[in-house]
Amino acid sequence: MPIVTGQDTAKTRRDLKVGGNTYSYFSIEAATDAGLGDFSRLPASLRVVLENMLRFEDGGRTVSTDDVKAFAEWAQKDGKNPREIAYRPARVLMQDFTGVPAVVDLAAMRDGIKALGGDAQKINPLNPVDLVIDHSVMVDEFGTPRAFQFNVEREYERNMERYTFLKWGQNAFNNFRVVPPGTGICHQVNLEYLAQTVWTDTDQNGKNVAYPDTLVGTDSHTTMVNGLAVLGWGVGGIEAEAAMLGQPISMLIPEVVGFKITGALREGVTATDLVLKVVQMLRKHGVVNKFVEFYGDGLDHMPLPDRATIANMAPEYGATCGFFPVDDETLRYLRQTGREEDRIALVEAYAKANGFWRGKDYAPIYTSTLELDQGDVVPAISGPSRPQDHVALTDAAYEFSKYVCGNRKLKEPTREEAKVWNEEGGAPAPTVMPGHRDGYHEGKVDGSDYDLHDGSIVIAAITSCTNTSNPYVLMAAGLVARKARALGLNRKPWVKTSLAPGSQVVEAYLKAAGLQEDLDALGFDLVGFGCTTCIGNSGPLDAPISKSISDNDLIAVSVLSGNRNFEGRISPDVRANYLASPPLVVAYAIAGDMNIDISNDPLGFDKNGKPVFLKDIWPTSKEVAELVESVVTREMFQEKYADVFKGDERWQDVKVTDSETYDWPPTSTYIQNPPYFRGMTMQPGVISDIRDARELAILGDMITTDHISPAGSFKPTTPAGQYLTERQVAPRDFNSYGSRRGNHEVMMRGTFANIRIKNEMLEGVEGGYTKGPDGAQTSIYDAAMAYQAAGVPLIVIGGAEYGAGSSRDWAAKGTNLLGVKAVIAESFERIHRSNLVGMGVIPLEFTEGQNRKSLGLKGDEVISITGLAEDFTPLKIVDATIRYADGTEKVIKLKARVDTEVEIEYLENGGVLQYVLRNLAKS
Repeated sequence: MPIVTGQDTAKTRRDLKVGGNTYSYFSIEAATDAGLGDFSRLPASLRVVLENMLRFEDGGRTVSTDDVKAFAEWAQKDGKNPREIAYRPARVLMQDFTGVPAVVDLAAMRDGIKALGGDAQKINPLNPVDLVIDHSVMVDEFGTPRAFQFNVEREYERNMERYTFLKWGQNAFNNFRVVPPGTGICHQVNLEYLAQTVWTDTDQNGKNVAYPDTLVGTDSHTTMVNGLAVLGWGVGGIEAEAAMLGQPISMLIPEVVGFKITGALREGVTATDLVLKVVQMLRKHGVVNKFVEFYGDGLDHMPLPDRATIANMAPEYGATCGFFPVDDETLRYLRQTGREEDRIALVEAYAKANGFWRGKDYAPIYTSTLELDQGDVVPAISGPSRPQDHVALTDAAYEFSKYVCGNRKLKEPTREEAKVWNEEGGAPAPTVMPGHRDGYHEGKVDGSDYDLHDGSIVIAAITSCTNTSNPYVLMAAGLVARKARALGLNRKPWVKTSLAPGSQVVEAYLKAAGLQEDLDALGFDLVGFGCTTCIGNSGPLDAPISKSISDNDLIAVSVLSGNRNFEGRISPDVRANYLASPPLVVAYAIAGDMNIDISNDPLGFDKNGKPVFLKDIWPTSKEVAELVESVVTREMFQEKYADVFKGDERWQDVKVTDSETYDWPPTSTYIQNPPYFRGMTMQPGVISDIRDARELAILGDMITTDHISPAGSFKPTTPAGQYLTERQVAPRDFNSYGSRRGNHEVMMRGTFANIRIKNEMLEGVEGGYTKGPDGAQTSIYDAAMAYQAAGVPLIVIGGAEYGAGSSRDWAAKGTNLLGVKAVIAESFERIHRSNLVGMGVIPLEFTEGQNRKSLGLKGDEVISITGLAEDFTPLKIVDATIRYADGTEKVIKLKARVDTEVEIEYLENGGVLQYVLRNLAKS
């Protein structure tokens, strides 16, 4: 299908000759010449959005000349001009956890449009969509040569219903491709293969058009590809579905924070250390809803995989994206990863012609700036529960001891107290601080010759596209394993180790370097190509270890090379989670204990009883760089991506029937027809005031989408577990919440069901519990169903940064299905706010410095919100009347975080998908 550009475009259209080809493109310089404004000092990231306005300018139906001029005004107003614009990304990226419910919605929309008298074929992606199956593999088997094969077999056993459904979708929908299981992680596949930096297509007149590669993805870490100068960010599945179906994304022209990078990394410091520092700095600076663009001469010393690592963690620092302009390193990476030479030549020519090139004279205007000298970065980890909690490696053991004491309500130790050792059996083992021995917990492990205690590391995982896309840190991990192995060191027997790369290329270069054998020797056998531990698919711990942790209430630890370490995310057995570089993951597996100061104290002893320190096994930067240069080749990428959509024999054997609409299997516990379009008519509704609502939950700060809609495992005693048990599904086959996102019955039961969430309506209780209509403690789900049966609307109360983390749309879908009409919080993270609106739930912010604590909310109040039904405008201030249990009332002001006019239309229609469906049925 050709790209349909705007009609009045001749004045900004120019030709670009590259090699033997001629491309038409929309020129920002031509826009200046046409008198539309001075765009010369716009940041490259914003120039991408401006080009989008030029290409789709259509006389004001969706994009007007004033929208284009607004970008020149942005530069004149010190980088601020929050005008609403309609943005159209070139393509959409999905993974299977978020992709399955998106395809479920599309299938349901085909049923819905037929019920409205429309044509089912109108429900087809208009933009290219790639779905990569990467979220389903679990680490059931580890530390053995058969781990990969075993885990793949279990993956297919668990997920065949989902894979059959996705394969049906691939056949049923146009512009929709599926990358099969076992290929890699969507963001790494995107970075290494799918992304082109400059996209080409034919327009409605048959002309070949070049334009920036842009996308949205149903995963928050879609931002990773910004390291390759591809503008992309995460959205919820509902927003992505609308984009697929031709609906522009409504957004405000963002502020752009310039992050100046100078200098070079010191010896022994990794890209992971750099990004953890960047996350800390940007979280402190405040970049929610903003673009971050990296510039400065420090980029001259920064390989593209390092840039991708920084871009990947944009959700962790809260930005919409972290963008790197095109430069020589961009071209080098495109060449190394097997892109065609014609494409590389086009990228260079286009970037220079349209102002996307970072040369020595690159000096744009930014809304605000901050600066980092890479020489100031030190080895570090982040944790125990937030990515921005940066801890220098030299402070890691001490900070952990403080964390334990805070949990155990013990006196905080001094540094001297925190460093006390016993030597038992010739290996270092930390004792607890003096005076605190009784406060720390210990536990026997049945059938073993070791004990566990607070701080025992039970998971060490090289996982996640964040770091496994970077050959420098992976080679470093392999070299640490090689040097440790040569000295006779090994992982501790209680540590579950795993290696789950983001692409098959990683396996190829680790084997070519001879390092996979060394990693295997330390238990880091290949367990699968997928997200695994980073998203909570860490698999079960050995039963005796799990039992010891549970029976003794131990604060067990995981160390992973991922991007998220939120409470309850990695494993239900693990309370403290730390992000670290892959080589540090290997080192911590050897140490086996977070109480050990691995920067100064021995990791263990060699064959001769001599202590071995981290510096003894840490490779030099030169060693790593030489290995990467000699081993990682263009041919590896070309070979591994040659048949990327083909899959293995298992995938090829998945049989599906060709049909326009999906034949929903009534007994499926994975795929169910959702209720969003049932009984829908062509007439949209109205936005109503909320009368006499009750609070379903009162939550604190930094409530993440993991808290709201967990992705990991769940127990038979939970509402979701009971639902599956009633349908004869054995606990062994429960899989995870993430894998069951195609079934709304499971997911609404899992909403607000994170094992670590704390509802302030209940004192001292963790997990998905609340007070029901009778005031007794019950599950969130059961309380919501009781209130729904009584016709009582519900409200959720939150603190600051509500909805941080993943882009998962089920955090909004589940909220909606529980009967929640509004969420009132101190502030919202970008994606979740948008998702709430997209599902018809109104996000509201406290004003005048008020919050749940200052208002004394306890959960027994009755709340009414007025001002929604009449003259509703973006960001309207509305009244909320709180009636307390003693009969007193208080009226407060709330700001409706409905930011744009089109979002009001979404709410009137009951959500964005209903809005799109009605419009498609009309046409």
